[in-house]
Amino acid sequence: MIHTDIAEILCAKPKTKKRTKTMEEDVKKKKTKKSMKIEGEVVVMKKNLLDFKDAVASFLDRVHELLGRRVSLHLISSLQPDPANEKRGRLGKAAHLEKWVTKIKTSVTAEETAFAVTFDWDESMGPPAAFVIKNHHHSQFYLKSLTLRNFPGVESGPIHFVCNSWIYPSHRYRSDRVFFSNKAYLPDETPELIKELREEELNNLRGNETGSDLKEWDRVYDYAYYNDLGAPDKGPDSARPVLGGSTEFPYPRRGKTGRKPTRSDPRSESRLALLNLNIYVPRDERFSHVKFSDFLAYALKSVTQVLVPEIASVCDKTINEFDSFEDVFHLYDGSIKLANGHTISKLREVIPWEMFRELVRNDGERFLKFPLPDVLKESRSAWRTDEEFAREMLAGLNPVVISRLQEFPPKSNLDSARYGYQHSSIREEHINPHMNGLTVQEALEQNKLYILDHHDALMPYLTRINSTNTKTYATRTLLLLQEDGTLKPLAIELSLPHAQGESYGSVSKIFTPAEKGVEGSVWQLAKAYAAVNDSGYHQLISHWLRTHAVIEPFIIASNRQLSVVHPIYKLLHPHFRDTMNINALARHVLINSDGVLERTVFPGRYAMEMSSSIYKNWVFTDQALPKDLLKRGVAVENPNNDSGVELLIEDYPFAVDGLEIWSAIKTWVREYCSFYYKNDKAVQNDTEIQAWWTELRTEGHGDLQHESWWPSMQTCDDLIETCTIVIWIASALHAAVNFGQYPYAGFLPNRPTVSRRFMPEPGTEEYTELEENEEVAFLKTITPQLQTLLGISIIEILSMHSTDEIYLGQRASPNWTADDEPLEAFKRFRESLEMIENNIIRRNNDKKFKNRTGPVNMPYTLLYPNTTDYTREGGLTGKGIPNSVSI
Repeated sequence: MIHTDIAEILCAKPKTKKRTKTMEEDVKKKKTKKSMKIEGEVVVMKKNLLDFKDAVASFLDRVHELLGRRVSLHLISSLQPDPANEKRGRLGKAAHLEKWVTKIKTSVTAEETAFAVTFDWDESMGPPAAFVIKNHHHSQFYLKSLTLRNFPGVESGPIHFVCNSWIYPSHRYRSDRVFFSNKAYLPDETPELIKELREEELNNLRGNETGSDLKEWDRVYDYAYYNDLGAPDKGPDSARPVLGGSTEFPYPRRGKTGRKPTRSDPRSESRLALLNLNIYVPRDERFSHVKFSDFLAYALKSVTQVLVPEIASVCDKTINEFDSFEDVFHLYDGSIKLANGHTISKLREVIPWEMFRELVRNDGERFLKFPLPDVLKESRSAWRTDEEFAREMLAGLNPVVISRLQEFPPKSNLDSARYGYQHSSIREEHINPHMNGLTVQEALEQNKLYILDHHDALMPYLTRINSTNTKTYATRTLLLLQEDGTLKPLAIELSLPHAQGESYGSVSKIFTPAEKGVEGSVWQLAKAYAAVNDSGYHQLISHWLRTHAVIEPFIIASNRQLSVVHPIYKLLHPHFRDTMNINALARHVLINSDGVLERTVFPGRYAMEMSSSIYKNWVFTDQALPKDLLKRGVAVENPNNDSGVELLIEDYPFAVDGLEIWSAIKTWVREYCSFYYKNDKAVQNDTEIQAWWTELRTEGHGDLQHESWWPSMQTCDDLIETCTIVIWIASALHAAVNFGQYPYAGFLPNRPTVSRRFMPEPGTEEYTELEENEEVAFLKTITPQLQTLLGISIIEILSMHSTDEIYLGQRASPNWTADDEPLEAFKRFRESLEMIENNIIRRNNDKKFKNRTGPVNMPYTLLYPNTTDYTREGGLTGKGIPNSVSI
């Protein structure tokens, strides 16, 4: 049914019914009522469009104010039921935001405005548990908070309502907008007079009564398949399979957008025009005005950086090719260098619009040039060393794949009936000369052999991938752990499907380290092919699938099944910020057919299909860092350590820092959950948690719902581990695989994303070219110029910290909960993160840990929490763990 206004329900005259009180009692009660004035403060922010205030809307809002159509608030009693509906608290008298006309200014800067509000309140109604807000203006505004100060009888201080929501004109809603105080309640502990309101608010967010044509003011969280990546109406080359809802192409669900199906394929959803960024996500999930300004500024800057060298290349001798590494270096050299320090800070202060402020940064960027990637700052050749190549598997932008080799030669898990013999062709004679005197058996027994193995993930797709302009291999890279803690490459295996067909197995070539002559050039190319594999796997799997995509169902399920007053919602909500918005933008321009990812990463049109294949083996519980390390064999169990594991590679920067972060998160989650859940029965009886977990499994990750590894959610330990994993994925794991992109891959020869020709064979023109000019041969093999420019412009945007970043251990509001013990636990969490910051600095300065800086002298800071940073400067800092998966 369509809900009528709460005010109408609660203020309607009660139906005639049997009297339960005498007239004398009623008169006596009225005499004892005590009316009071309650002073409050409401903080709002007006609508912004690219940071330009909507002047027409502001003018019309003033007109509405003068005509008496104002913003009103009604407090809801926690003690007195409403006569018209005894399941709900009684509504207080309407109060209005004061001095709107004079306080809201037409301004070009983003700013908050605090309004006074005065409530007439009956003392017998007790402290309010919620309030209703009605916007009778022409346009929407952002409601940040309501604070009631000096409320009689409330000893804990002010009553806070943390809102952080866009309020549209009242006629846009089917029911009133209700906000609850910052007190957290389990469902069965909720005050009786707000239980129905709690349930109704969840029902609104599920959108059961909303049509499929979703508007920006709709607040609907629902699920959809990834059926909006292709554009079948353009022709079969632009069509893509629907991901999700099938055993062939399983996938996590995305947020529902409600667009109409395409004409040629009713299973596929139509797409918006490329420059139309107004993709539906619930309004409160969209970027803030500051972050959207950052995003547009970064995009504008990157477009100019792509165009300038691309236009220049038209006059080059080889169009769309770099002729030497110097050509690549020139992307970062010269141009207009901006001032630093005090001068630039003063300049930025006088620039009004956030979008243009971001074009004038003081973090080393140059106008119309790309900033120098960290991997080049100390040396322009150190990236080519074997030590740096191996070190980046432990401390680079994809340090989550390397595993310990437990049997030799390496084996494949591909179905031999379909793919034939796929085991490795690496033999002991290939690697003996580089084993530092160890035999293979000795190295296995001493846990000294490691592998970066992309063979099984890529081999099923290579025939199709190599039918395009891409020419690449499935790779295995074997490494030796040395006494000084560094890794030494032993061999790289490049494999292709058999020419007679996949069922005949693979054909492989083995390459081993060499420094001089054409053999050294061949070895550099072999490392480049391995890096191409790792770059594609990183972007598609480690980054997109295992952080962005897998978290979105948790966001949807949490908003549909956990009330805003539920303690677990309060715990997890900061870790969902902006994720649905950035994922929607990714579907729009990055991972769609003919999008940036298909144009710049080697799997091309098969990229997302390949990620679906790998999702089949995704296991939620294995995303816990200790279990991930155990599964990859790089750690063993040790109950004496806080994390429960001991690393076999002592100097593994991602794992060392990550385990400290993981333990801090888990301790915080345990202390928080223990305050609300005293025993396992409390988890079992929590109807919202059980509904959340059921829906998350059966809908959000529905294609894997029958897997036995899902926690049963019957114990406190189940809940604590689940919440810890979610927070870890959304914060630290994403930071580790995202913000290192530009520092490492901004110089694309270090992390090429495409290979365009196979390894040159002796006697061919390509081999002769490799002998005569290694740089030209290398650059002709990897990503060409236009794709390089497009790729690094995108990863520059993705690697930026926004100026409104909120880091792990920080909260948007200090009043996010009214419960003192969780606040104290959060303070301890913040302090532990600050200690971890000091630990990371100390380890980075310790010369015995060679993997923390490496030949490029680049300290590992991707898991530096940055909890102590409140400067809000943002930019390419190369450090900091934001709370959520975003940019």
